[in-house]
Amino acid sequence: MRRFAYAGLIAYAVISVYPFLWMVSGAFKTREEILEGGLLPREPTLGTLVATWSRLRFFDYFLNSLQVTALTVAGVLVVYSLASYAFAMLDFPGRRLLYWFFVALLFVPGITVLLPVVILEKNLGLLGSHLGLVLPFVNGTAPLTVLLLTSGYRAIPGELREAARSDGAGEARVFWSIYLPLARPAHITVAVLTAVPTWNEYVLTRVSLSDRSRFTLPLGLESLISSEVPSYHEVMAASLIIVLPVIALFLVLQRYFVNGLVGAVKG
Repeated sequence: MRRFAYAGLIAYAVISVYPFLWMVSGAFKTREEILEGGLLPREPTLGTLVATWSRLRFFDYFLNSLQVTALTVAGVLVVYSLASYAFAMLDFPGRRLLYWFFVALLFVPGITVLLPVVILEKNLGLLGSHLGLVLPFVNGTAPLTVLLLTSGYRAIPGELREAARSDGAGEARVFWSIYLPLARPAHITVAVLTAVPTWNEYVLTRVSLSDRSRFTLPLGLESLISSEVPSYHEVMAASLIIVLPVIALFLVLQRYFVNGLVGAVKG
């Protein structure tokens, strides 16, 4: 029975990985070769990646995506690390009710608030700007971020806080000197979970941005797919350009990411 289970898992893994391998392979093919089919390129070439990067303004799109993602991650870490510390360590009226309100928002689909967000951005004059993307992204990460960081802070022994307070340290000093360093895996986990969907976000970006100079990478990819005669080798190259930073981020931070998830579950 176990052999059948392993065989099924291997088959599922192959089916899941095959589209990714086809994308990587297609990024190194010419227009003619990609239409012929086959997984491996006969004569791999970097020309498709270079042409896609330069001719289609992907460097500009890359910088825009990097700016939006970096600002979103920074905003999330600053705002919700403070909020989560308050939920975990401080006692104030309505704390439990407010905390569970944040957790309950996990079950609200983000698409249901798309129209109100767009209307609010228009009224505030933010529609079409990168700030009009960053603020909703920061707000949208609140439920999961508060849950993970609060659990991470609660996993830290409370005796450390009591010892620091007895030595005269204020709440801000305790947070900065003790809880931030010790909860680093939780913060890195939140950073990764925020950066990946922000980097790949399409719906709100498509609705908000009309100026091509502000486009992010997913919109640049859309311009290739929606053309009258799609160049599939360039589509694969653009997809690889978008995916590589996400893969590199996870590979660099995977140890902290896993530890952060484990700590959040225990907390």
